Amino acid sequence: MTLGATDRATDGIDVEVLVVGAGVTGIHQLYRARQAGFASLLLEAGQGVGGVWYWNRYPGARLDSESYTYGYLFSKELFEGWEWQERFAGQPENERYFNYAVDRLGLRDHIRFGARVTSAVYDEDTATWLVRASDGTRVRARFVVAATGVLSVPVFPSVPGREDFEGVAHHTGLWPSEPVDFRGKRVAVVGTGSSGVQVVPAIAGEATSLTVYQRTANWCTPLRNEPITGEQQAELKAGFPRLRELLHASASGFLHERHGRNAFEDPEAERRSFYEEMWNSPGFAKVISNYADMMTDKAANSDWCAFMADKIRSIVRDPATAERLVPRDHGWAEKRPPFVTGYYETFNDPKVSLVDLRETPMVRVTQKGIETTGGLREFDVIVWASGFDFGTGALTRMGVRGRGGLALEEYWSDGPRTYLGVMSHGFPNFFFPGGPHGAAGNNPRYAEDQVDFVTDALIHMRDHGSRVMEVPADTEDSWNRMVAELAVHSSFGEHSYFYGANVSGKPRSFLLNPGGRPKLREVISEVLDTQYARFLTPAPPVEGTQ
Repeated sequence: MTLGATDRATDGIDVEVLVVGAGVTGIHQLYRARQAGFASLLLEAGQGVGGVWYWNRYPGARLDSESYTYGYLFSKELFEGWEWQERFAGQPENERYFNYAVDRLGLRDHIRFGARVTSAVYDEDTATWLVRASDGTRVRARFVVAATGVLSVPVFPSVPGREDFEGVAHHTGLWPSEPVDFRGKRVAVVGTGSSGVQVVPAIAGEATSLTVYQRTANWCTPLRNEPITGEQQAELKAGFPRLRELLHASASGFLHERHGRNAFEDPEAERRSFYEEMWNSPGFAKVISNYADMMTDKAANSDWCAFMADKIRSIVRDPATAERLVPRDHGWAEKRPPFVTGYYETFNDPKVSLVDLRETPMVRVTQKGIETTGGLREFDVIVWASGFDFGTGALTRMGVRGRGGLALEEYWSDGPRTYLGVMSHGFPNFFFPGGPHGAAGNNPRYAEDQVDFVTDALIHMRDHGSRVMEVPADTEDSWNRMVAELAVHSSFGEHSYFYGANVSGKPRSFLLNPGGRPKLREVISEVLDTQYARFLTPAPPVEGTQ
């Protein structure tokens, strides 16, 4: 490839900072690196920007973070130049937003599209990374920032015959850019996680028949989306400084306020009234603004679950279907809770049916359809809404080789070993903001803390003549002990994809930072206070000088 003049670096390298991935974190990292004066380039596997919002084009794909809390907050001008149309923006609006941001920030000429990274190899003699991509790109960089995201590698069920199906089949995470025609088609949706419960009501009206294959029921609650009015737009713009301040201070990265009371401090009638309020609240308010002990008191959690179960039974008219839609194996927020629009109501349509894969497991996919122990059903279209290899999937498939040829996938064979969810011992000058062991919550908000950390570290190295940054092994160990010790107090169970439970053969390891954004910031502050002591290797003296 040919690098533009503003991308070229010196000292035998093509660029100083090579970013991988043009999602919300990668775009931010490219902007910060260029703003700081580094010769930078971004490699993106797709043909456009947006990351998860480029690849997940399926009908119904939508944010469940409020749009204005998800976008970038580092620029008042950027914020004011965009008007979100809905409280929870759909995929087309999200993709448009990231294109707007890239163009407004002048980044498009510094992005190479269609360049999926196939290897990244560290050269100890030169302290550089040689990165190769699928389009023939070959770049030598001082630093690599792999902003590959946590939801970027789709997974399929381990069922024989999937490639034999003669109809149309797509994974929600690899959806084609051209619309899929469901009109007059017999359609199957496999999976009822966050993607499945969005796509089901979105396509039910077009299909001749729709069969939903459910392995595990989830606690789905209303998203409560609505348009953003002109008056609200004006309020958002006028209140931007305060909005940014609140989101910066928020442990979760949301604006929802925490509730001050425990569940059983209120009598039953008041609890029911409060639960009704929660049921009708938008998105993650049901998690953050619920009773304070909802995640720590099993009785409180069970009480709320009983309320939700009754809601499901009141919406779904067929009693047998309703009971199959009530989760039996986990409480509220033990898995990531999906937020829905019209999901349960869809099962009142006579052409929509539910297959419980625990009652009748899937046997195989045939040329004509899907066979379970209950028999074969024929389809024209199969939608695989079967999730992602969360957290580590993209990073362990990039061919990353650190000191001594150490393979990242081998180093992480028992689960990710990180520091701050940003770096790993044995992989100098290699960073992965927005990856495993990031804080739970509104992804762009904690990822921006990591992007700032990486950028500040690169500036410090440049200003102090340091050549290599690498986390010491014992420092990395302390972070991973924290993750293991606090994970047992997390609401998420080991059957969640936050433990890799949805990927056959993946080691069960907690993939988030259970200390959350407060712990992330606390440890970042400690590193900054020491001026990166023990992390840095000075640059060698210039030949002929003392």
